Amino acid sequence: MQDPSAAPADDTPEQIRVRKEKRERLLASGQEAYPVSVPVTTTISAVRAQYGHLEAGVETDDVVGVAGRVVFLRNTGKLCFVTVQDGAGERLQAMLSLAAVGEERLAAFKADVDLGDHLFVGGRVGSSRRGELSVFVDTWQLAAKSLRPLPNLYQREDGSTAELSEEARVRQRYVDLITRPAARDMVRTRAAVVRSLRENFHERDFIEIETPMLQTIHGGAAARPFSTHMNAFDMELFLRIAPELFLKRAVVGGIEKVFEINRNFRNEGADSSHSPEFTMIEAYEAYGDYDTMAALTRDLVQQAAVAARGTTLVTLADGTEYDLGGEWAEITMYDSLSEKLGEEITADTTVEHLLALVERFDLKVDPKKQNHGKLVEELWEHHVGDHLVAPTFVRDFPVETSPLTRGHRSKPGLVEKWDLYVRGFELATAYSELVDPVIQRERFEAQALLAAAGDDEAMVLDEEFLTAMEFAMPPSGGMGMGLDRLLMAITGYGIRETITFPLVKPL
Repeated sequence: MQDPSAAPADDTPEQIRVRKEKRERLLASGQEAYPVSVPVTTTISAVRAQYGHLEAGVETDDVVGVAGRVVFLRNTGKLCFVTVQDGAGERLQAMLSLAAVGEERLAAFKADVDLGDHLFVGGRVGSSRRGELSVFVDTWQLAAKSLRPLPNLYQREDGSTAELSEEARVRQRYVDLITRPAARDMVRTRAAVVRSLRENFHERDFIEIETPMLQTIHGGAAARPFSTHMNAFDMELFLRIAPELFLKRAVVGGIEKVFEINRNFRNEGADSSHSPEFTMIEAYEAYGDYDTMAALTRDLVQQAAVAARGTTLVTLADGTEYDLGGEWAEITMYDSLSEKLGEEITADTTVEHLLALVERFDLKVDPKKQNHGKLVEELWEHHVGDHLVAPTFVRDFPVETSPLTRGHRSKPGLVEKWDLYVRGFELATAYSELVDPVIQRERFEAQALLAAAGDDEAMVLDEEFLTAMEFAMPPSGGMGMGLDRLLMAITGYGIRETITFPLVKPL
Protein backbone atom coordinates (compact mmCIF):
# COMPACT_ATOMS: atom_id res chain seq x y z
CA MET A 1 0.00 0.00 0.00
CA GLN A 2 1.35 3.44 -0.99
CA ASP A 3 2.42 5.71 1.86
CA PRO A 4 -0.10 8.65 1.77
CA SER A 5 2.53 10.94 3.22
CA ALA A 6 4.92 10.27 0.35
CA ALA A 7 5.50 13.09 -2.14
CA PRO A 8 3.63 12.65 -5.43
CA ALA A 9 5.65 11.29 -8.33
CA ASP A 10 7.03 13.94 -10.67
CA ASP A 11 5.56 13.19 -14.10
CA THR A 12 7.23 16.20 -15.76
CA PRO A 13 8.86 15.14 -19.06
CA GLU A 14 12.59 14.76 -18.65
CA GLN A 15 13.57 17.47 -21.13
CA ILE A 16 11.38 20.02 -19.33
CA ARG A 17 12.70 18.92 -15.94
CA VAL A 18 16.32 19.27 -17.13
CA ARG A 19 15.67 22.74 -18.55
CA LYS A 20 14.00 23.89 -15.33
CA GLU A 21 17.04 22.66 -13.40
CA LYS A 22 19.25 24.73 -15.70
CA ARG A 23 17.11 27.78 -14.95
CA GLU A 24 17.44 27.19 -11.21
CA ARG A 25 21.19 26.74 -11.52
CA LEU A 26 21.54 30.00 -13.46
CA LEU A 27 19.53 31.92 -10.88
CA ALA A 28 21.45 30.35 -7.99
CA SER A 29 24.75 31.45 -9.55
CA GLY A 30 23.55 35.05 -9.82
CA GLN A 31 22.92 34.96 -13.56
CA GLU A 32 19.70 35.89 -15.32
CA ALA A 33 17.64 33.43 -17.32
CA TYR A 34 15.31 36.24 -18.46
CA PRO A 35 17.25 39.54 -18.47
CA VAL A 36 15.38 42.78 -19.01
CA SER A 37 17.52 43.51 -22.08
CA VAL A 38 20.59 42.40 -24.02
CA PRO A 39 22.99 44.71 -25.93
CA VAL A 40 21.57 44.21 -29.44
CA THR A 41 23.07 46.59 -32.02
CA THR A 42 21.41 45.33 -35.22
CA THR A 43 19.15 42.63 -36.62
CA ILE A 44 19.86 39.31 -38.23
CA SER A 45 18.12 40.51 -41.40
CA ALA A 46 20.29 43.64 -41.52
CA VAL A 47 23.49 41.60 -41.09
CA ARG A 48 22.48 39.30 -43.93
CA ALA A 49 21.61 42.25 -46.16
CA GLN A 50 24.89 44.08 -45.51
CA TYR A 51 27.34 41.18 -45.42
CA GLY A 52 25.70 38.42 -47.43
CA HIS A 53 28.12 39.04 -50.30
CA LEU A 54 31.21 37.97 -48.33
CA GLU A 55 33.22 35.21 -49.95
CA ALA A 56 34.20 32.07 -48.04
CA GLY A 57 36.91 32.66 -45.44
CA VAL A 58 36.61 36.47 -45.44
CA GLU A 59 36.47 38.10 -41.99
CA THR A 60 35.75 41.73 -41.20
CA ASP A 61 36.57 43.92 -38.24
CA ASP A 62 32.92 44.99 -37.94
CA VAL A 63 31.44 44.03 -34.57
CA VAL A 64 27.71 43.38 -34.21
CA GLY A 65 25.39 42.26 -31.44
CA VAL A 66 22.38 40.20 -32.57
CA ALA A 67 19.77 38.06 -30.85
CA GLY A 68 17.42 35.32 -31.98
CA ARG A 69 15.97 31.93 -31.21
CA VAL A 70 18.36 28.97 -31.25
CA VAL A 71 17.23 26.60 -34.03
CA PHE A 72 20.46 24.63 -34.52
CA LEU A 73 23.18 23.68 -32.08
CA ARG A 74 26.35 21.63 -32.48
CA ASN A 75 28.92 21.47 -29.71
CA THR A 76 32.38 20.04 -30.41
CA GLY A 77 35.48 20.10 -28.28
CA LYS A 78 36.88 23.59 -28.78
CA LEU A 79 34.29 24.98 -31.18
CA CYS A 80 30.52 25.40 -30.97
CA PHE A 81 28.16 26.24 -33.84
CA VAL A 82 24.76 27.79 -33.21
CA THR A 83 22.15 29.15 -35.61
CA VAL A 84 19.80 31.89 -34.39
CA GLN A 85 16.55 32.86 -36.11
CA ASP A 86 14.64 36.14 -36.01
CA GLY A 87 10.90 36.64 -36.15
CA ALA A 88 10.89 36.81 -39.95
CA GLY A 89 12.64 33.45 -40.20
CA GLU A 90 16.02 34.90 -41.17
CA ARG A 91 18.90 32.86 -39.78
CA LEU A 92 22.51 33.56 -38.91
CA GLN A 93 25.29 31.25 -37.79
CA ALA A 94 27.42 32.07 -34.76
CA MET A 95 30.74 30.36 -33.97
CA LEU A 96 32.11 30.17 -30.43
CA SER A 97 35.73 29.12 -30.07
CA LEU A 98 37.75 28.33 -26.96
CA ALA A 99 40.30 30.94 -27.98
CA ALA A 100 37.70 33.72 -28.31
CA VAL A 101 35.41 33.19 -25.32
CA GLY A 102 37.62 31.25 -22.91
CA GLU A 103 37.22 27.87 -21.25
CA GLU A 104 34.68 28.96 -18.61
CA ARG A 105 32.27 30.66 -21.00
CA LEU A 106 32.53 27.87 -23.58
CA ALA A 107 31.72 25.30 -20.91
CA ALA A 108 28.80 27.46 -19.72
CA PHE A 109 27.48 27.69 -23.25
CA LYS A 110 27.53 23.92 -23.63
CA ALA A 111 25.84 23.46 -20.27
CA ASP A 112 23.23 26.21 -20.39
CA VAL A 113 22.06 26.75 -23.99
CA ASP A 114 19.38 24.57 -25.60
CA LEU A 115 17.38 24.54 -28.81
CA GLY A 116 14.55 27.04 -28.53
CA ASP A 117 16.37 29.47 -26.21
CA HIS A 118 16.68 33.12 -27.16
CA LEU A 119 20.38 33.94 -27.39
CA PHE A 120 22.43 37.12 -27.74
CA VAL A 121 25.80 36.86 -29.49
CA GLY A 122 28.35 39.62 -30.11
CA GLY A 123 31.43 39.56 -32.25
CA ARG A 124 32.98 40.17 -35.65
CA VAL A 125 31.10 39.44 -38.87
CA GLY A 126 32.67 37.14 -41.43
CA SER A 127 32.20 34.13 -43.63
CA SER A 128 33.25 30.65 -42.53
CA ARG A 129 35.59 28.51 -44.59
CA ARG A 130 32.49 26.79 -45.99
CA GLY A 131 30.99 30.14 -47.02
CA GLU A 132 28.42 30.47 -44.21
CA LEU A 133 27.83 34.06 -43.06
CA SER A 134 28.69 34.04 -39.36
CA VAL A 135 29.33 35.99 -36.21
CA PHE A 136 32.66 35.05 -34.65
CA VAL A 137 31.56 35.33 -31.04
CA ASP A 138 33.55 36.94 -28.26
CA THR A 139 30.56 37.49 -25.95
CA TRP A 140 27.19 35.77 -25.47
CA GLN A 141 24.24 35.87 -23.09
CA LEU A 142 20.98 34.04 -22.67
CA ALA A 143 18.08 36.34 -23.56
CA ALA A 144 15.29 33.91 -22.55
CA LYS A 145 15.42 30.29 -21.45
CA SER A 146 12.95 27.97 -23.18
CA LEU A 147 11.60 25.44 -20.70
CA ARG A 148 9.98 23.36 -23.44
CA PRO A 149 11.83 21.78 -26.36
CA LEU A 150 10.86 22.61 -29.92
CA PRO A 151 9.17 19.75 -31.82
CA ASN A 152 11.46 17.38 -33.68
CA LEU A 153 10.77 18.32 -37.28
CA TYR A 154 13.07 15.76 -38.82
CA GLN A 155 14.28 15.56 -42.41
CA ARG A 156 12.52 12.94 -44.51
CA GLU A 157 14.33 10.68 -46.96
CA ASP A 158 12.96 12.70 -49.91
CA GLY A 159 14.57 15.86 -48.49
CA SER A 160 11.35 17.45 -47.22
CA THR A 161 10.87 18.39 -43.59
CA ALA A 162 8.20 16.83 -41.40
CA GLU A 163 5.66 19.37 -40.16
CA LEU A 164 3.28 19.69 -37.25
CA SER A 165 -0.20 18.29 -37.81
CA GLU A 166 -2.94 20.83 -38.59
CA GLU A 167 -4.43 20.26 -35.14
CA ALA A 168 -1.08 20.95 -33.47
CA ARG A 169 -0.56 24.03 -35.63
CA VAL A 170 -3.82 25.72 -34.63
CA ARG A 171 -3.60 24.73 -30.97
CA GLN A 172 -0.04 25.97 -30.59
CA ARG A 173 0.21 28.63 -33.26
CA TYR A 174 3.23 30.14 -31.49
CA VAL A 175 5.15 26.90 -32.15
CA ASP A 176 3.83 26.89 -35.73
CA LEU A 177 5.15 30.43 -36.21
CA ILE A 178 8.57 29.41 -34.89
CA THR A 179 8.91 26.32 -37.05
CA ARG A 180 6.98 26.89 -40.28
CA PRO A 181 7.75 29.65 -42.79
CA ALA A 182 4.24 29.40 -44.29
CA ALA A 183 2.70 30.33 -40.94
CA ARG A 184 4.88 33.44 -40.65
CA ASP A 185 4.12 34.31 -44.28
CA MET A 186 0.39 34.12 -43.61
CA VAL A 187 0.64 36.68 -40.79
CA ARG A 188 2.45 39.07 -43.10
CA THR A 189 0.12 38.36 -46.00
CA ARG A 190 -2.89 39.10 -43.81
CA ALA A 191 -1.33 42.38 -42.68
CA ALA A 192 -0.58 43.36 -46.29
CA VAL A 193 -4.16 42.60 -47.36
CA VAL A 194 -5.69 44.62 -44.51
CA ARG A 195 -3.37 47.54 -45.28
CA SER A 196 -4.32 47.37 -48.96
CA LEU A 197 -8.04 47.36 -48.16
CA ARG A 198 -7.76 50.38 -45.89
CA GLU A 199 -5.64 52.34 -48.35
CA ASN A 200 -8.06 51.51 -51.17
CA PHE A 201 -11.04 52.71 -49.13
CA HIS A 202 -9.23 55.85 -48.01
CA GLU A 203 -8.29 56.73 -51.60
CA ARG A 204 -12.02 56.57 -52.41
CA ASP A 205 -12.84 58.93 -49.51
CA PHE A 206 -14.53 56.27 -47.39
CA ILE A 207 -14.46 56.93 -43.64
CA GLU A 208 -13.65 54.08 -41.27
CA ILE A 209 -15.75 53.85 -38.11
CA GLU A 210 -16.26 51.29 -35.36
CA THR A 211 -19.70 49.97 -34.47
CA PRO A 212 -20.79 48.14 -31.29
CA MET A 213 -19.87 44.49 -30.83
CA LEU A 214 -22.28 44.19 -27.91
CA GLN A 215 -25.81 44.77 -29.16
CA THR A 216 -29.25 44.66 -27.58
CA ILE A 217 -30.73 43.20 -30.78
CA HIS A 218 -28.84 40.99 -33.19
CA GLY A 219 -29.38 41.94 -36.81
CA GLY A 220 -27.82 42.54 -40.20
CA ALA A 221 -27.59 38.89 -41.24
CA ALA A 222 -29.39 35.56 -41.05
CA ALA A 223 -27.39 33.83 -38.34
CA ARG A 224 -27.59 32.51 -34.78
CA PRO A 225 -25.99 34.88 -32.26
CA PHE A 226 -23.90 34.36 -29.16
CA SER A 227 -25.57 35.83 -26.09
CA THR A 228 -24.13 37.19 -22.86
CA HIS A 229 -25.33 38.95 -19.74
CA MET A 230 -24.43 42.49 -18.71
CA ASN A 231 -24.39 42.73 -14.94
CA ALA A 232 -24.50 46.54 -14.73
CA PHE A 233 -27.79 46.80 -16.63
CA ASP A 234 -29.03 43.29 -15.74
CA MET A 235 -29.84 42.58 -19.38
CA GLU A 236 -29.12 40.09 -22.12
CA LEU A 237 -26.81 41.25 -24.89
CA PHE A 238 -25.66 39.68 -28.14
CA LEU A 239 -22.29 39.58 -29.82
CA ARG A 240 -22.86 41.15 -33.20
CA ILE A 241 -23.41 38.97 -36.23
CA ALA A 242 -22.88 41.94 -38.57
CA PRO A 243 -22.21 45.70 -38.31
CA GLU A 244 -24.75 46.50 -41.04
CA LEU A 245 -27.55 48.16 -39.09
CA PHE A 246 -25.17 50.57 -37.33
CA LEU A 247 -23.23 51.42 -40.49
CA LYS A 248 -26.55 52.29 -42.13
CA ARG A 249 -27.31 54.56 -39.19
CA ALA A 250 -24.05 56.35 -40.02
CA VAL A 251 -25.19 56.82 -43.63
CA VAL A 252 -28.49 58.27 -42.35
CA GLY A 253 -26.38 60.65 -40.25
CA GLY A 254 -24.52 61.92 -43.31
CA ILE A 255 -21.39 59.74 -43.40
CA GLU A 256 -22.10 58.86 -46.99
CA LYS A 257 -19.10 56.59 -47.61
CA VAL A 258 -18.37 54.39 -44.61
CA PHE A 259 -16.56 51.13 -43.94
CA GLU A 260 -15.49 48.91 -41.08
CA ILE A 261 -13.03 46.01 -40.76
CA ASN A 262 -13.78 44.19 -37.54
CA ARG A 263 -14.90 40.99 -35.80
CA ASN A 264 -18.25 39.27 -36.13
CA PHE A 265 -19.51 36.29 -34.13
CA ARG A 266 -21.97 33.62 -35.29
CA ASN A 267 -23.02 30.72 -33.11
CA GLU A 268 -22.94 28.16 -35.88
CA GLY A 269 -20.79 25.31 -37.16
CA ALA A 270 -17.07 25.40 -37.81
CA ASP A 271 -15.44 23.85 -40.87
CA SER A 272 -12.84 24.61 -43.53
CA SER A 273 -14.63 27.81 -44.58
CA HIS A 274 -16.56 28.82 -41.44
CA SER A 275 -15.36 30.09 -38.09
CA PRO A 276 -17.57 31.26 -35.19
CA GLU A 277 -15.34 34.33 -34.83
CA PHE A 278 -14.24 35.99 -38.05
CA THR A 279 -13.29 39.34 -39.55
CA MET A 280 -15.76 41.12 -41.82
CA ILE A 281 -15.31 44.04 -44.18
CA GLU A 282 -18.50 46.04 -44.70
CA ALA A 283 -18.91 49.21 -46.74
CA TYR A 284 -21.83 51.48 -47.66
CA GLU A 285 -21.94 54.20 -50.29
CA ALA A 286 -24.76 56.72 -50.62
CA TYR A 287 -26.08 57.06 -54.18
CA GLY A 288 -24.51 53.73 -55.13
CA ASP A 289 -26.19 50.39 -55.86
CA TYR A 290 -25.21 46.75 -56.19
CA ASP A 291 -23.47 47.46 -59.51
CA THR A 292 -21.37 50.17 -57.84
CA MET A 293 -20.41 47.71 -55.10
CA ALA A 294 -19.45 45.04 -57.64
CA ALA A 295 -16.87 47.35 -59.22
CA LEU A 296 -15.60 48.34 -55.77
CA THR A 297 -15.32 44.74 -54.57
CA ARG A 298 -13.47 43.56 -57.67
CA ASP A 299 -10.91 46.32 -57.26
CA LEU A 300 -10.52 45.67 -53.52
CA VAL A 301 -9.83 41.98 -54.15
CA GLN A 302 -7.49 42.55 -57.07
CA GLN A 303 -5.46 45.23 -55.30
CA ALA A 304 -5.25 43.03 -52.20
CA ALA A 305 -3.88 40.18 -54.31
CA VAL A 306 -1.24 42.48 -55.79
CA ALA A 307 -0.30 43.75 -52.31
CA ALA A 308 0.04 40.19 -50.99
CA ARG A 309 1.47 38.36 -53.98
CA GLY A 310 2.58 41.02 -56.46
CA THR A 311 0.08 39.82 -59.07
CA THR A 312 -3.57 38.89 -59.58
CA LEU A 313 -2.44 35.50 -60.94
CA VAL A 314 -1.86 33.96 -57.53
CA THR A 315 -0.16 30.67 -56.72
CA LEU A 316 -2.21 28.66 -54.24
CA ALA A 317 -1.02 26.38 -51.44
CA ASP A 318 -1.24 23.29 -53.66
CA GLY A 319 0.96 24.89 -56.32
CA THR A 320 -1.84 25.64 -58.81
CA GLU A 321 -2.44 29.10 -60.20
CA TYR A 322 -5.70 31.04 -59.88
CA ASP A 323 -6.54 34.16 -61.86
CA LEU A 324 -8.26 36.97 -59.96
CA GLY A 325 -7.55 39.52 -62.69
CA GLY A 326 -9.64 41.14 -65.39
CA GLU A 327 -13.42 41.39 -65.53
CA TRP A 328 -15.43 38.73 -63.71
CA ALA A 329 -18.30 36.60 -64.95
CA GLU A 330 -21.89 37.47 -64.03
CA ILE A 331 -24.85 35.07 -63.89
CA THR A 332 -28.32 35.30 -62.38
CA MET A 333 -29.53 32.81 -59.80
CA TYR A 334 -32.80 31.89 -61.50
CA ASP A 335 -31.44 31.68 -65.07
CA SER A 336 -28.45 29.54 -64.07
CA LEU A 337 -30.62 27.20 -62.01
CA SER A 338 -33.16 26.90 -64.84
CA GLU A 339 -30.37 26.01 -67.26
CA LYS A 340 -29.05 23.26 -65.00
CA LEU A 341 -32.50 21.81 -64.30
CA GLY A 342 -33.68 22.01 -67.90
CA GLU A 343 -36.87 23.83 -66.85
CA GLU A 344 -37.73 27.42 -66.05
CA ILE A 345 -37.67 28.41 -62.37
CA THR A 346 -39.06 31.86 -61.60
CA ALA A 347 -40.17 33.89 -58.59
CA ASP A 348 -43.65 32.44 -59.24
CA THR A 349 -42.60 28.78 -59.03
CA THR A 350 -44.62 27.20 -56.23
CA VAL A 351 -43.20 25.89 -52.99
CA GLU A 352 -44.82 22.51 -53.77
CA HIS A 353 -42.95 22.21 -57.06
CA LEU A 354 -39.67 23.28 -55.45
CA LEU A 355 -40.17 20.72 -52.67
CA ALA A 356 -40.65 18.03 -55.30
CA LEU A 357 -37.36 19.03 -56.90
CA VAL A 358 -35.63 19.02 -53.52
CA GLU A 359 -36.89 15.50 -52.89
CA ARG A 360 -35.90 14.36 -56.40
CA PHE A 361 -32.28 15.35 -55.76
CA ASP A 362 -32.35 14.04 -52.17
CA LEU A 363 -31.51 17.41 -50.62
CA LYS A 364 -32.06 18.12 -46.94
CA VAL A 365 -33.92 21.33 -46.07
CA ASP A 366 -35.00 22.16 -42.52
CA PRO A 367 -38.84 21.92 -42.45
CA LYS A 368 -38.90 25.25 -40.58
CA LYS A 369 -37.18 26.98 -43.52
CA GLN A 370 -39.12 25.58 -46.49
CA ASN A 371 -40.20 28.82 -48.17
CA HIS A 372 -39.71 29.69 -51.84
CA GLY A 373 -36.43 31.55 -51.35
CA LYS A 374 -34.79 28.95 -49.12
CA LEU A 375 -35.69 26.13 -51.51
CA VAL A 376 -34.46 28.00 -54.59
CA GLU A 377 -31.14 28.77 -52.90
CA GLU A 378 -30.72 25.16 -51.74
CA LEU A 379 -31.32 23.87 -55.28
CA TRP A 380 -29.01 26.51 -56.71
CA GLU A 381 -26.17 25.67 -54.30
CA HIS A 382 -26.40 22.00 -55.24
CA HIS A 383 -26.59 22.45 -59.01
CA VAL A 384 -24.59 25.63 -59.58
CA GLY A 385 -22.86 27.17 -56.56
CA ASP A 386 -20.80 24.14 -55.61
CA HIS A 387 -19.34 24.07 -59.12
CA LEU A 388 -18.34 27.70 -59.63
CA VAL A 389 -14.56 28.01 -59.85
CA ALA A 390 -13.72 31.27 -61.63
CA PRO A 391 -14.68 34.53 -59.85
CA THR A 392 -18.40 34.95 -60.53
CA PHE A 393 -21.07 37.44 -59.43
CA VAL A 394 -24.35 35.63 -58.86
CA ARG A 395 -27.14 38.20 -59.17
CA ASP A 396 -30.80 38.71 -58.31
CA PHE A 397 -31.97 36.68 -55.31
CA PRO A 398 -35.37 35.69 -53.89
CA VAL A 399 -36.97 38.34 -51.70
CA GLU A 400 -37.65 35.85 -48.86
CA THR A 401 -33.95 35.38 -48.07
CA SER A 402 -32.90 39.03 -48.35
CA PRO A 403 -34.99 41.12 -45.94
CA LEU A 404 -32.63 44.13 -46.01
CA THR A 405 -32.40 44.37 -49.80
CA ARG A 406 -34.25 46.64 -52.26
CA GLY A 407 -36.75 44.98 -54.58
CA HIS A 408 -35.45 44.51 -58.10
CA ARG A 409 -36.16 47.49 -60.36
CA SER A 410 -37.42 45.28 -63.24
CA LYS A 411 -37.95 41.73 -61.89
CA PRO A 412 -40.89 41.41 -59.49
CA GLY A 413 -40.33 39.00 -56.60
CA LEU A 414 -36.54 39.37 -56.75
CA VAL A 415 -34.10 41.71 -55.01
CA GLU A 416 -30.96 43.49 -56.17
CA LYS A 417 -28.38 41.37 -54.46
CA TRP A 418 -25.31 39.54 -55.63
CA ASP A 419 -23.05 36.97 -54.05
CA LEU A 420 -19.44 36.66 -55.23
CA TYR A 421 -18.19 33.10 -55.60
CA VAL A 422 -14.47 32.37 -55.80
CA ARG A 423 -13.05 28.85 -56.04
CA GLY A 424 -16.42 27.34 -55.09
CA PHE A 425 -17.14 29.35 -51.93
CA GLU A 426 -18.97 32.59 -51.22
CA LEU A 427 -16.53 35.44 -50.68
CA ALA A 428 -18.72 38.55 -50.60
CA THR A 429 -22.26 39.83 -50.94
CA ALA A 430 -23.76 43.19 -51.84
CA TYR A 431 -27.16 44.88 -52.09
CA SER A 432 -28.93 47.81 -53.51
CA GLU A 433 -30.00 48.70 -50.01
CA LEU A 434 -33.63 48.79 -48.92
CA VAL A 435 -34.13 52.34 -47.62
CA ASP A 436 -37.93 52.56 -47.45
CA PRO A 437 -38.72 52.25 -43.72
CA VAL A 438 -42.31 51.15 -44.35
CA ILE A 439 -41.27 48.20 -46.51
CA GLN A 440 -38.42 47.47 -44.10
CA ARG A 441 -40.93 47.16 -41.26
CA GLU A 442 -43.01 44.77 -43.35
CA ARG A 443 -39.92 42.66 -44.05
CA PHE A 444 -39.03 42.56 -40.34
CA GLU A 445 -42.58 41.52 -39.48
CA ALA A 446 -42.34 38.67 -41.99
CA GLN A 447 -39.06 37.63 -40.40
CA ALA A 448 -40.71 37.67 -36.98
CA LEU A 449 -43.29 35.18 -38.25
CA LEU A 450 -40.48 32.91 -39.45
CA ALA A 451 -38.81 33.19 -36.05
CA ALA A 452 -42.09 32.30 -34.33
CA ALA A 453 -42.31 29.23 -36.58
CA GLY A 454 -38.90 28.07 -35.36
CA ASP A 455 -36.37 29.62 -37.77
CA ASP A 456 -33.47 30.40 -35.42
CA GLU A 457 -31.68 32.46 -38.11
CA ALA A 458 -34.59 34.84 -38.77
CA MET A 459 -34.06 38.52 -37.98
CA VAL A 460 -35.90 40.29 -35.20
CA LEU A 461 -37.76 43.59 -35.50
CA ASP A 462 -35.40 46.43 -34.58
CA GLU A 463 -37.40 49.54 -33.64
CA GLU A 464 -34.32 51.71 -33.09
CA PHE A 465 -33.03 50.90 -36.56
CA LEU A 466 -36.45 51.62 -38.09
CA THR A 467 -36.56 54.96 -36.26
CA ALA A 468 -33.20 55.87 -37.81
CA MET A 469 -34.45 54.84 -41.26
CA GLU A 470 -37.49 57.08 -40.84
CA PHE A 471 -35.09 60.06 -40.87
CA ALA A 472 -34.40 59.06 -44.53
CA MET A 473 -31.44 57.06 -45.76
CA PRO A 474 -30.35 58.04 -49.29
CA PRO A 475 -30.31 55.37 -52.04
CA SER A 476 -27.22 53.32 -51.29
CA GLY A 477 -25.18 50.28 -52.13
CA GLY A 478 -23.73 48.05 -49.42
CA MET A 479 -21.15 45.27 -49.45
CA GLY A 480 -19.84 42.68 -46.98
CA MET A 481 -16.80 40.44 -47.45
CA GLY A 482 -15.05 38.02 -45.13
CA LEU A 483 -11.39 38.93 -44.64
CA ASP A 484 -10.46 35.39 -43.69
CA ARG A 485 -12.11 34.09 -46.85
CA LEU A 486 -10.32 36.73 -48.91
CA LEU A 487 -7.08 35.27 -47.57
CA MET A 488 -8.37 31.81 -48.55
CA ALA A 489 -8.99 33.06 -52.10
CA ILE A 490 -5.52 34.56 -52.40
CA THR A 491 -3.50 31.79 -50.70
CA GLY A 492 -5.50 28.56 -51.13
CA TYR A 493 -5.37 27.74 -47.41
CA GLY A 494 -8.36 26.85 -45.21
CA ILE A 495 -9.89 29.33 -42.81
CA ARG A 496 -8.08 27.93 -39.75
CA GLU A 497 -4.77 28.78 -41.44
CA THR A 498 -5.78 32.32 -42.41
CA ILE A 499 -6.91 33.17 -38.86
CA THR A 500 -3.81 33.53 -36.71
CA PHE A 501 -5.43 32.22 -33.52
CA PRO A 502 -8.64 30.37 -34.46
CA LEU A 503 -11.06 29.12 -31.84
CA VAL A 504 -10.50 25.42 -31.09
CA LYS A 505 -12.29 23.11 -28.75
CA PRO A 506 -10.21 22.43 -25.61
CA LEU A 507 -8.77 18.94 -25.29
